[in-house]
Amino acid sequence: MEPPKDFEKVSIYGLDQQQREQLLQVQRECVFNWCTKDSWPMGVIMTMLWHEGKAWLTCAEQRHRVSAVRRNPKVSVVLSSKGTSLGANKTVTIKGTCIVHNSREIKNWFYPLFALRRCDGDHAAAADFLKKLDSPLRVVIEVRPEKYITYDGEKLEAHTRGTLNQNQLTDMAESDATRHSLIRAKKIVE
Repeated sequence: MEPPKDFEKVSIYGLDQQQREQLLQVQRECVFNWCTKDSWPMGVIMTMLWHEGKAWLTCAEQRHRVSAVRRNPKVSVVLSSKGTSLGANKTVTIKGTCIVHNSREIKNWFYPLFALRRCDGDHAAAADFLKKLDSPLRVVIEVRPEKYITYDGEKLEAHTRGTLNQNQLTDMAESDATRHSLIRAKKIVE
């Protein structure tokens, strides 16, 4: 495949499954997105624990996002590699369904892992954080992935320079494979 002439079709620069998993493991900060009852999209930055193929988060039950996801469990979680050992310009977006948990069973395994992750492996800091974390109104949010959208800007840059191994390209998304040509044809007619 020829190097790009513009930056319109970028879906071929996705992360492979191993890269995606690595980013989900190393990045703890994400944007959690949901829709309000009047259909407005909302998002907040939260700390996330990636565990057994799911995103796990926590907040107090009175937060609007909790009632919103109980009403409509369709959410997304967005992560960037910025600030990690992976460098910048890699992203993962998870489209998923959300479950709000209030069970002691889930809190018992989640809180210690989350605190340790949040405190970068510092056991003393995690123990102190855990004392404040386990409060009466706190819930655990589980996001079960349905689809991933990924991007690796390093692949785009290498392709632009003509140095990308073609095996690193990912499958082109429908938006680039089909819709791009249709929209471009409309623009030419206008």
